[in-house]
Amino acid sequence: MRAPDWLTARPVAHRGLHDISRGIVENMPGAVQAAIAGNFSIEVDIQLSADGEAMVHHDHALGRLTEATGEVVSKTAAELKAVKFKDTDERMMSLSDLCAMVAGRVPLVIEVKSHFGGDRKLVKRMAEVLASYDGPAVGMSFDPDQVLALRELLPSRPRGIVAQRTYEDDYWAKLTQPQRDSMLYLRHGFQTQPHFVAFRVDDLPAPAPWIARNLFGCALLGWTVRTPEQRTRVGQYADQMIFEGFVP
Repeated sequence: MRAPDWLTARPVAHRGLHDISRGIVENMPGAVQAAIAGNFSIEVDIQLSADGEAMVHHDHALGRLTEATGEVVSKTAAELKAVKFKDTDERMMSLSDLCAMVAGRVPLVIEVKSHFGGDRKLVKRMAEVLASYDGPAVGMSFDPDQVLALRELLPSRPRGIVAQRTYEDDYWAKLTQPQRDSMLYLRHGFQTQPHFVAFRVDDLPAPAPWIARNLFGCALLGWTVRTPEQRTRVGQYADQMIFEGFVP
């Protein structure tokens, strides 16, 4: 169940090689181009639009980076592409736009964002886009159901689970306790059968990713590396890092 060697061959730029001080915004074309120029793999996030398109954006809601507000899923792809972002004249891309830009030059690590409601339309659209893409690309998600969808709808592409030691912080408060419990200890692994695990770097070492890596052969990525101490930790306990805020 191990991922291909190219996944761990080079550091992975978190949301592209962004640097807001230079006007390079996360998940935007400039961040993608900067990562390509540095020969880094690129991690991006995708969200579902109202008309079923896979859009490259991290947050469920607009506003943190944009002048517009509202839920991403409530707007069409055309409306999202028209949204103005702060600190840049660039616009939101679709997954198709991203693939056309990267054109196989570096690997893509695509995180499927989820509302944890069982909707698989985003993975379905991702599968449609990647069916005609020849470059190296993997999918991953925090949501075990989305990883299972990747296994069922996109079996030819490596898949991974994004995980951490616990899910009791405020970010996960929207989930029920059974949902949070189902994510613990990678206990869904025999069903989802991930090829790799992306684990929160500050939670390493931990038993579950150790078992996945050493007993089941899964590649292990550490996220998100921002400090020298975190980089050292990844070097000790993982195969590669997902990084931001510096250039390795």
